[in-house]
Amino acid sequence: MKYIWKDRKRYFGLPISFTRYALSEDRIFLETGLFNLNLDELLLYRVRDISMRISLGQRIFGVGSVILITSDKSTPELCLKNIKNPRDVKELIHNQVEEMKLSRRMRVGEILDDGDDDETQDSTLFPDGSAQS
Repeated sequence: MKYIWKDRKRYFGLPISFTRYALSEDRIFLETGLFNLNLDELLLYRVRDISMRISLGQRIFGVGSVILITSDKSTPELCLKNIKNPRDVKELIHNQVEEMKLSRRMRVGEILDDGDDDETQDSTLFPDGSAQS
């Protein structure tokens, strides 16, 4: 598999942790652990919102966190903590997310709430104007 970007969670600006992040054309991967590996992957077209946080301590060491809010049931929020060049990574992820949504001819609508339960729905609109929930 060819990765567009990869990094590790950093402590004091150094990549000395066992948490690894990677971005491919259509997915983002989170691998944690030393002896017991846990690999989570998230399809990029499921990303709803991207934000970035950089605390004072992170600014001192040249790192930051990128937070992805998704419509994925198993990973509703994915935080890429203490990564190098968080602004560039945020833009890279944003561009890949938009590219994946365009390639799948998707547009995720606003959150619809019918008031009956806590579930949210994604409304997918196709170019001919038809909708799928």
